[in-house]
Amino acid sequence: MKKKKVIVGISGGVDSAVSALLLKKQGYDVVGLFMRNWDSNLNNDFLGNNDLTTNDICTQEQDFNDAIEICKQLDIPLNRIDFVKEYWDKVFIYFIKEYEKGRTPNPDILCNKYIKFDLFLEEAMKSFNGDYIAMGHYAGVNFNQKTQEYELLKGEDDTKDQSYFLCKLNQTMLSKSLFPLASYKKRRVREIALENKLVVSQKKDSTGICFIGERNFTQFLQNYIPNQNGEIIDIETKAIIGHHIGVMYYTLGQRKGLNLGGQKEPYYVAKKDIENKKIFVTRLSNDKYLYSDKCIVDDVNWIVSLEKYVENPESFRCSAKFRYRQQDVLVEVNKLNNNYLIIFDKKQRAVTPGQEAVFYLDNICIGGGTISE
Repeated sequence: MKKKKVIVGISGGVDSAVSALLLKKQGYDVVGLFMRNWDSNLNNDFLGNNDLTTNDICTQEQDFNDAIEICKQLDIPLNRIDFVKEYWDKVFIYFIKEYEKGRTPNPDILCNKYIKFDLFLEEAMKSFNGDYIAMGHYAGVNFNQKTQEYELLKGEDDTKDQSYFLCKLNQTMLSKSLFPLASYKKRRVREIALENKLVVSQKKDSTGICFIGERNFTQFLQNYIPNQNGEIIDIETKAIIGHHIGVMYYTLGQRKGLNLGGQKEPYYVAKKDIENKKIFVTRLSNDKYLYSDKCIVDDVNWIVSLEKYVENPESFRCSAKFRYRQQDVLVEVNKLNNNYLIIFDKKQRAVTPGQEAVFYLDNICIGGGTISE
């Protein structure tokens, strides 16, 4: 029989390298594909960009060079594709518009929805005749014979599970996706890379904004959103205790970067008033203002057909995360007109508009939507 062809997203990091290695050992015909999704010069990415001042080569080009070496070692072909315009149009414009509204978006989720599992998938099928695509995510996929649907599963490694970032995928995307690291702990992935002498076995994991990398975040946003000075106000006493350079540069629950020197205890962002350019903060000893008992969620994507998984799709209980790495919390999901009311069993700290609420039944990620209020 002809080998199944898998197009692997090779990022230049250890996770995608080991993914390609495992697939090759499993007998697949493996092809590497490197995505270039950001151009600092074209995209006016100057403020906050250390690549321009401290590195001999930009991080993205170093990643591509590493990808070349990985594929040489694995004896698989490597191709390169440019999605710079598409990333800007489909991910980054939304990202900036959300910050302008005073919200805190998650670009990794948008990137997976519009780039990795949409444009990349399309290109893999059309230009490289792939049967599947594969990524180095710590998550899994399962076809449920009973429901006849594909399920997105949590990764085996609780500390690295990335199903949160994949909550906007659909059945078609999952049916064509392989996740070789689903049953692996991160520690074991590093060991496999070392055992096979992969050039990136000890390379640090990438951090920062999806496909953009590490930036001084406030300075980075100033490339696209001008400063808008305003007051920092104690939410309890209503006293003005400081000034800021832009509400949109801060997120709920944030402590660092407020520059409130001389205070007896730390302050945290409790509320933002984007129209009046005001940030309301609360002391750590008075953190009740950081907690909420419910939220409204818009633009919900259900990965599976709810009627096959819960008794009443209009109102049901499950667990949820409101940010990555958060412990699952029990919630009640209630359908409203065009959105959902999510009621928490226990009050939650710093539930943030613009972030994603992601829903689970045991280890199955059933979907997610954007927190609006």
